[in-house]
Amino acid sequence: MIVLTLISAAMALIASLLFIRWAGEHAKQYDANKPQRFHMGEVPRLGGLAIMVGLFAGWLVAAASGMLGINLNVQSNWSQTWPWFVLTLPAVLGGAFEDVTQRLSVLYRLSLTALSAALACYLLGISLSRLGIPIIDDALFATPWLGMALAVFAICGLPHAFNIIDGYNGLAGTVAAMICLAIAHVALQLGDRQLAAVVVCLAAATAGFLIWNYPRGLIFAGDGGAYLWGVVIGVASITLVQRHNSVSPWFPMLLLIYPVWETLFSIYRKTARGVSPGVADALHFHQLIYRRLVRGVFHDDASRRMLMRNNRTSPWLWSFTLLTVAPAVLFWDNTLILMVFCTIFVITYVTAYMMLVRFKVPKWLRR
Repeated sequence: MIVLTLISAAMALIASLLFIRWAGEHAKQYDANKPQRFHMGEVPRLGGLAIMVGLFAGWLVAAASGMLGINLNVQSNWSQTWPWFVLTLPAVLGGAFEDVTQRLSVLYRLSLTALSAALACYLLGISLSRLGIPIIDDALFATPWLGMALAVFAICGLPHAFNIIDGYNGLAGTVAAMICLAIAHVALQLGDRQLAAVVVCLAAATAGFLIWNYPRGLIFAGDGGAYLWGVVIGVASITLVQRHNSVSPWFPMLLLIYPVWETLFSIYRKTARGVSPGVADALHFHQLIYRRLVRGVFHDDASRRMLMRNNRTSPWLWSFTLLTVAPAVLFWDNTLILMVFCTIFVITYVTAYMMLVRFKVPKWLRR
């Protein structure tokens, strides 16, 4: 597993450097007045492709080790690995195309993530067959197609959830890496080293990218990166629950509650205001923290002030995510406790959001 980690991280780091050096021209076309923009200058948005390079390198080595009889102790072979390559490509390449051209509509991107989700269900045979609620589980058992439809819906939606929280340097990447490591931890406890290797490679490739992304902001993950995290983590989460009955289906739910609830809450507040959920705004939770909690830096130029405030925003959300990842790892087999923590998160999120909106943040948090 250490070999895969080093290869994935190194390849993503090198690919990111090459994109920073040679592939930044497309960044000049981005509108500086977009509400979700919190940086200055032209920054390449091809970090998702760099992460994919590192991820695919790790997966290839894992598959080759099984074929060549090299003992990396990952229990992987080509027949288990090639479907992962195929299912990630539509969403990631579509996202990268949008990052470069800004010409791919939301509908087309949604269609491509749906295609990746459908390929995952077809090639890996995955299905969301239980939710830990007896009445719903009985319905899913009686109608297998419903479980597959729910799996497609979940995998299709998660990439867009990661795209929503990908607003500041290191934010979405670190959240994705923490979730990957949590899934790997549980998979290793259950002896599923093949699935653990899948997500460890993603965490390592993300770490290689983050070296350039945080704190300097030299490259962004873009839609391609968000879609890669969403698809692979979504498929890995459902696969873990499907393979091991001891894993509660609410384990991945608690792990992913931050991006998922951010998405659901954003849809609600935009709809309540009569605005289309697809319209970008600057009222997401991380953007309010940037404006209301992170103090400005007044001794430097405007560009550096924005960069430093950007970098100081992400740790607030990392801590917020850690409060869900830690109990998920501790109680991965206890549905009731996981449900309780999901409820606590939702209440805490809404309370904190309302405090930020109404300028009622306690003084000790603003110091």
